[in-house]
Amino acid sequence: MFPFHIFSVTLSFGGQRLDRVRESSDEDVRNALKPRRTFSRKGENGVVLVVGGSWLYHGAPALAGMAAFRCGIDLVYIAVPEKIATAIRALSPNFIVLPLPDLKLTKGSARRLEKVLPEVDAAVVGPGLVPKDAETLNFLLKELLDRDIALVLDAAALIPDVLDVVRGKKVVLTPHAGEFRRVFGIELPRSAEERATHVREKASEYSLTILLKGPVDVISDGTEVVLNRTGTPAMTVGGTGDVLAGLTAGFLSKGARPIEAAVAAARVNGLAGERATVRLGYHIVASDLLDEIPQILKVYDAVVDS
Repeated sequence: MFPFHIFSVTLSFGGQRLDRVRESSDEDVRNALKPRRTFSRKGENGVVLVVGGSWLYHGAPALAGMAAFRCGIDLVYIAVPEKIATAIRALSPNFIVLPLPDLKLTKGSARRLEKVLPEVDAAVVGPGLVPKDAETLNFLLKELLDRDIALVLDAAALIPDVLDVVRGKKVVLTPHAGEFRRVFGIELPRSAEERATHVREKASEYSLTILLKGPVDVISDGTEVVLNRTGTPAMTVGGTGDVLAGLTAGFLSKGARPIEAAVAAARVNGLAGERATVRLGYHIVASDLLDEIPQILKVYDAVVDS
């Protein structure tokens, strides 16, 4: 656990001063996990849509969906190619699975989602996804954003073509350093403090939130920068980024602001990895994090009269 504090750094390249940089804290999780109303009904505590999956990657959308559930939300829709829909259903009876007719994301596939979109609060786009082309991906993103659905973009959805579409919207990008380079054309330095300048600059330029994954996560909405140091080297195992994306969407669907959701998700994801590593050493898989998330979050549970 790391203390909550604010500090300033001056970077050597360009001498730009970051006056609002702080560490993540437990209070970030408390702020993002909105209380539940006593007489709330199904659907009022968060509904998430996951769009992803392919013939090669069927686990990614399922991990994202289960992580969203573990935030304490009500419903998760998972839209995947029809050929892997049965595999997704077999992984969990909790999902509402929406089979899509094509192996790749097409405009026809995206149109199949229109009926459920009015119910959705937040969506994850990208885990395991193979879009037909950038135009198709942007078509889907516009459909979601036109309905004021908060978005988390990960993996295949992290391409430069989407930037003008998501500019100024309730969007969280969750790149690692390689994906950041692909999207923004910038080779990041190794130091988290130096990375903070680039992350904040791009978050400000496009008026969105960026959660840069790494040994130290760097999160910015263009104004403040938060460093998250929870986690363990065991979390290089595949799928932990999908869990992170699902957590972010879960917090968004419960009413957290993008920066709140991203910081809380990064912190909880890292803490879950730490707890799993205590049990299993450097032999964890991403699904091991899912059982740890409720143990971390339940201490923040709250109910308000309505």
